[in-house]
Amino acid sequence: MTTQTTAPESADTPTTGAPTGLIGIPAPIGRALATVGGILTIISTFLAWTWTAEFPGDLTVYGYPGGLQVLVLIGGALTTLFGLASYDVKGLGWLTPAGADSALKLSALGAFATAWYTVIAISSKLGGVVNLEPGGYIAALATLTALVGALALPYDKPEPDPIDPDDSGWDHFRHNTRHNLNVVRAAIATGPTKAPARQLPAYAEILVIVAVMAIGLTVFTYGIGTEYDELFIGFLITAGFGFAAIAKAGLVGRISAITVKHRNITMIGAFVAAAAFPFTQSDDQYATIGVYILIFATVALGLNIVVGLAGLLDLGYVAFLGVGAYTAAMVSGSPSSPFDVQLPFWLSALLGAAVAMVFGVIIGAPTLRLRGDYLAIVTLGFGEIFRIAVLNTDGTSGPDITNGSAGISSVPNLNILGFDFGAEHNMLGVTIGRFSNYFLLMLLITLIVVVVFRRSADSRIGRAWVAIREDETAAEAMGINGFRVKLIAFALGATLAGLAGTVQAHVTYTVTPEQYQFAHVVPPNSAFLLAAVVLGGMGTISGPLVGAALLYLIPAKLQFLGDYQLFAFGLALVLLMRFRPEGLIPNRRRQLEFHEEAEPPTVLSKAGA
Repeated sequence: MTTQTTAPESADTPTTGAPTGLIGIPAPIGRALATVGGILTIISTFLAWTWTAEFPGDLTVYGYPGGLQVLVLIGGALTTLFGLASYDVKGLGWLTPAGADSALKLSALGAFATAWYTVIAISSKLGGVVNLEPGGYIAALATLTALVGALALPYDKPEPDPIDPDDSGWDHFRHNTRHNLNVVRAAIATGPTKAPARQLPAYAEILVIVAVMAIGLTVFTYGIGTEYDELFIGFLITAGFGFAAIAKAGLVGRISAITVKHRNITMIGAFVAAAAFPFTQSDDQYATIGVYILIFATVALGLNIVVGLAGLLDLGYVAFLGVGAYTAAMVSGSPSSPFDVQLPFWLSALLGAAVAMVFGVIIGAPTLRLRGDYLAIVTLGFGEIFRIAVLNTDGTSGPDITNGSAGISSVPNLNILGFDFGAEHNMLGVTIGRFSNYFLLMLLITLIVVVVFRRSADSRIGRAWVAIREDETAAEAMGINGFRVKLIAFALGATLAGLAGTVQAHVTYTVTPEQYQFAHVVPPNSAFLLAAVVLGGMGTISGPLVGAALLYLIPAKLQFLGDYQLFAFGLALVLLMRFRPEGLIPNRRRQLEFHEEAEPPTVLSKAGA
């Protein structure tokens, strides 16, 4: 006879494993609330949020969003878009190959954060919520409604790990916290990729690439041109959650597949979009930031060869930038130069790159037999030796070559084929100033560095770098000359940094030792360069470019924090490295190293991208 030992299920007993949401609202109602909340958010941005224009952005106008309202409008539009996509609306499935639920949660959270930040900023700056107009209240309630509805969408909850009753209270707290984090992570996890989308014609894929480049230029121009602190913080919130939502929807992966298919067109489109940046500016104010970002990004891309491809930890890389800058300044015709010579730019650029390469070989030859931390310490020492050497060659402590702490000043502007980079020029009906001229020149240098990086990574020597990076002992056992391969990487990285330094000398007018420290508040320096490579994504082309842009732009825009600027910046880096250690734009191989549960790629390039 069989005895029943389990109680039969009743109607009141929930089925184990049935997907539920973070909030106990039926999924259809939650989906409707999220979609309707997104629509109401859009409508609220066309209403006045305050009665006075004392708050930046003039949020008093009906029918025309301004300032932070534009960012809330973008968040509401994304929420509405993903909400409609979650209903399988025809035509929107291509935008959400990995499902719309996780993207809907993140976009609703971004719209909520931006709207409530704006409401709180208005109340704080103007003296209370009484200064809000109906539009502000509607935006706050609409984004809250959308967020509550999005959090009600079902997902597969992870089962908690068994807990030991003998553990202490602290262990129980850690266990519960870890489980709660796993639950939140599962709630916004990327869903399984649906069936492949219909193959687009070649011209349509090219149009997608053009649209992506145009959106990228618009986002960069808007971010760099934010006029007040509240707007920049709102921009960071919207851009961060918006990009995360698009990535969770699988759209970033789909676009990446298209760009890989048309790599040459993508590269040309990216540089055409970047070249259009000076023509979107009315003056040189933001072109100044743009040219320094390009210098920083170009040097970071050169360091990516050493760190990202070859796996060599170089903590003194900024010294090669200094070698190129000092070389170009000495042969520029500056009155502070000990050499009474003025070479044309193309010759001084080649000379700066060659001298930096020689220094790379001289430093690398005796030290590259070291590995790991020992190599890092030696390169850190080289960086400091360079800075101290140029500081002491002032005619007192040593020969009079670099003018010591005064540096080489009054470096003249470039003049190439009669084109004076220090003068304003009219191009296509737009007045281009000094820094815009150097921005276009530096963009050409960046293009050269990108081509060198790409061709090197896809070459036989590039495959050898990757082999050395993954396992040097195994690579040498397979016949790769580890020392020679690493020396080539070191010399090539130094050459590219020296090439960027030749332009930097003319942009800054003065070359001083303080510009080339290991760590400093203002980039580029060795610490920021290494952070740009790791933050952006080691071994990729776009990763260091994006990482360098963020590392230069964010500190420049966070100056209103005063003494807390570096604290906030460092905290953001720590959180990013904790939750996305592979970087913002990682190659697929490195992403799998940190996320083993991810779906492996069908094809890996020679560099693992």
